[in-house]
Amino acid sequence: MEITKENRQWLDDLQLNHPVVIAGPCSAETEEQVLKIAHSLKDTDVSFFRAGIWKPRTRPGMFEGVGALGLKWLQRVKEETGLKTATEVANKDHVKLALEHDIDMLWIGARSTVSPFIIQEIADELKDTDKIILVKNPVNPDLPLWIGALERLQRAGIRNLGVIHRGFSTYEKTKYRNIPEWQLVIELQNKFPDLPLICDPSHITGKRDMIFDVSQTALDLNFDGLMIETHCTPDAAWSDAAQQITPERLIQIMRDLRIREASVSEEDYVSKLSNLRSRIDILDNKLLDLLKRRMEVADEIGMLKKANNVAILQNQRWHEILGKMISEGEQRNLSEDLVIQVFKAIHQESINRQERVVKSEKKKNEKI
Repeated sequence: MEITKENRQWLDDLQLNHPVVIAGPCSAETEEQVLKIAHSLKDTDVSFFRAGIWKPRTRPGMFEGVGALGLKWLQRVKEETGLKTATEVANKDHVKLALEHDIDMLWIGARSTVSPFIIQEIADELKDTDKIILVKNPVNPDLPLWIGALERLQRAGIRNLGVIHRGFSTYEKTKYRNIPEWQLVIELQNKFPDLPLICDPSHITGKRDMIFDVSQTALDLNFDGLMIETHCTPDAAWSDAAQQITPERLIQIMRDLRIREASVSEEDYVSKLSNLRSRIDILDNKLLDLLKRRMEVADEIGMLKKANNVAILQNQRWHEILGKMISEGEQRNLSEDLVIQVFKAIHQESINRQERVVKSEKKKNEKI
C-alpha cells in the first residue's frame, strides 16, 4: 500500500495554522443538546463537529444512540454554524444513510476495524467517495490489521484517508482506559509519513483531567490533530461521561497546547539535537549489552532448575522482583507503567530461554 500527499489533501485544503480539531459529544442525545454544543464550538479551533449516532456498546442495555434521526440534527449543525460534520459508521446501512445526509467525515470504530468482513462491507458501500474516511486502531495492538483496513478502503477508490489513535485494550489495570502504545503508532507514522494522524485522548484516558497531557504528547509526536469528546454538561452525558469536557475547557486546552515545529534550521539547535541523539544511541547499545548479560544468567538458572527438577516459573519470586523494581523505578523518576512493561517483557524472555535450555537438555539426554 502506498500513501501519498493526495491522501492528505483534505487536511492541507483546510489551510489551518493549528492542528485539526474534531469535537462534539460522545453521543447525540437530543436535537437541543447537539445544537447547543455546536454553537458553543463555532468560531473556535474546531473544524469538524462529531457526534455518535449509532453507538456500538460493550454490553446490551446501554444507550446505543438515537439512530438516523440524529443525522438530521447534524445537518442543522452544518447549516447554522458552518462546521463540517462527522460520525461513526459500522455497516453499509450506516454508510448509506450518512452519505444521504451529506456527512463530511466518517470514521470506522475500533470494534469494526478488527473485522476484515465489516471493513470490506463498508469499503464497498463507500466506493469512490470523496468523503473523508478515518480508521480507528483495532482494539488490540495489531498494526497489520490496522494497515489492512486502510488498504481495503484505498482499493475501493477512497482517496481522503486518515487514522485515529484511540489506544488499545488491556486486561491490566493502568491509569489509562486504553493504553497508548505510542511506539506502535510511531511505526505506522514511519511507514506512511503522509498519512494524517489524529489522536483521540478521550478514549485513551477515559478521564477528562488527563486529556491535556495526552493531547500534548500527541502533538509532540507530530500528530496532525485531535478528536476530543465535548459536552455542555459532561457529568449528565448519556454515555462516557467521565471522559468528556465542556466547550470552555476545550477552548482553554487548545490555547495551552504547545505546537512544536517538526524541524528547525538553526545551526545551534541541530548541533545540540545531534549530540543528544548520539548520547541516546550510546545508552541504547549499553542497554542491549546489559540485556544480553542478563539473558546469559537466565540460561544458567534454567540449567540449574533442570538439574534440580525445579519448575521454571516461580510466581512468588516474580512478584517480589516486580514489586521491588516498581519501588526502585519510582526513586529514579520512572513511571510504573514503564517499569511493568519492561520487566514483564524481560521476565517472559527469561522464561522462554529457560524453556529452550530444558528442552535442549532433554534432547541431548535422549541421544545419549
